[in-house]
Amino acid sequence: MELFDNLALGFATASTLTNLGFCLIGVLLGTLIGVLPGIGATATIAMLLPLTYKIADPVTSLIMLAGIYYGAQYGGSTTAILVNMPGESSSAVTAIDGYQMAKKGRAGPALAIAAIGSFFAGTVATMIVAVLAIPLIAYALKFSTSETFALMVLGLIFAVALASGSVIKALAMVVLGVLLGLVGSDTISGDVRFAFDIPELYEGFNFVAVAVGLFGVAEILRNLENERSRDAKIAEIGELYPSKDDWRQMAGPTVRGTLLGSLLGVLPGGGAILASFASYTLEKRVSRNPKEFGQGAVAGVAGPESANNAAAQTSFIPLLTLGIPANPVMALMIGAMIIKGVIPGPNVATENQSLFWGLIASMWIGNLMLVILNLPLVGLWVKLLTVPYYILFPIIMSFCAIGVYSVNSNVYDLYTVAGFGLLGYILMKLRCEPAPLLLGFVLGDQLEENLRQSMIKAFGDPWAMISRPITATVLLLALLVLVATLLPAVRKKREEVFVEEE
Repeated sequence: MELFDNLALGFATASTLTNLGFCLIGVLLGTLIGVLPGIGATATIAMLLPLTYKIADPVTSLIMLAGIYYGAQYGGSTTAILVNMPGESSSAVTAIDGYQMAKKGRAGPALAIAAIGSFFAGTVATMIVAVLAIPLIAYALKFSTSETFALMVLGLIFAVALASGSVIKALAMVVLGVLLGLVGSDTISGDVRFAFDIPELYEGFNFVAVAVGLFGVAEILRNLENERSRDAKIAEIGELYPSKDDWRQMAGPTVRGTLLGSLLGVLPGGGAILASFASYTLEKRVSRNPKEFGQGAVAGVAGPESANNAAAQTSFIPLLTLGIPANPVMALMIGAMIIKGVIPGPNVATENQSLFWGLIASMWIGNLMLVILNLPLVGLWVKLLTVPYYILFPIIMSFCAIGVYSVNSNVYDLYTVAGFGLLGYILMKLRCEPAPLLLGFVLGDQLEENLRQSMIKAFGDPWAMISRPITATVLLLALLVLVATLLPAVRKKREEVFVEEE
């Protein structure tokens, strides 16, 4: 009964006229930017993050951000199917068979299959989040600072393990992110460090400016450098409804993709990209006719789309229960929560139940909005692809600059955006993923605070801190994951994936 009472509270909160309106705005804006090839959910949220900071109610703000996330995920699959230009990395798998279906005159059913699979996965994953939230929170409330520190270390190691490319570079990105997160006032002593006597850095780098620069501006610069042809022929959409045979073929892959994505979404650093690739591989192996994959297989659309949407939903589990981001998007959500005065972690569910359950309920509402609204509007979204990058992206960057400035009315934040935009672009050129850097930046201050508090409780004895059963187990797991990542076979596979993504 407690679960149903909590869900009733969540739907009552999320269903207010204000929250419904901002959820709708979020999914529309997310789709609007998400359809642009090469941008992705992380950059989309980073660029639109300033829009939520003038919203007084943190519940409304987070619901809008979540809506942007779902919209960006959905928008990526639309262009992947119609013009073979994935707007999001996780939609690259959908393009393999989705575009082939479109070339055969079945673009409408492909879009409908993706939408239906995503909605089913979102519904199931939302229930999983709701069911698991209560026991996980009860367990997490028993954690001391040493266990929290160990979980953060594990999260950062997973981010390294699941990143592509060089392990050393991924580790370097985490360390750099942690160091950047330590800039400003010490949370325990109040001393200012790493600020170089720059008053604007006494409180650390502005999170919004860092996120917009590192992902939004850097992604735009990268896309302008490698501007793709806009002469791609947009497939005729035609009839949207899947046939009876389509329903039969999509049923199994949708269920399997939902379950697989729900599991992988919880893993730190994993998320939608890993889930969609894993689902495609699974469907190809269990198929009676694997040769149809790459030729327009329904399972090649239904499975990955269900998996990436389920993973997007369940990635909220570590955020809501432990206050630890599973991926860069959740890191952005944590930053938004902190700026709104909400401390991420298990206490949110007990101290701010309307926010906690309202956000969970909004997941289902946002996915429903996507299905109802975006299929009729698909032609409008794809027409955006006819606008040249050199016209569209300066407009987006201008709005980003206006949004960042409006947060604190501080010109220095614009310099931060430019600096981190340039840094993000350089890191991409050096084949370094910026995602681990952002995770390190968000967790850096909390990581240090929990470590120092644990050492104080242990009277300066590190062995007394790490010898606690849960702390020792989690740290050992982190070490094993890191060692496994350094194995030659795994390192070679990471490099291959990195080349494929480029």
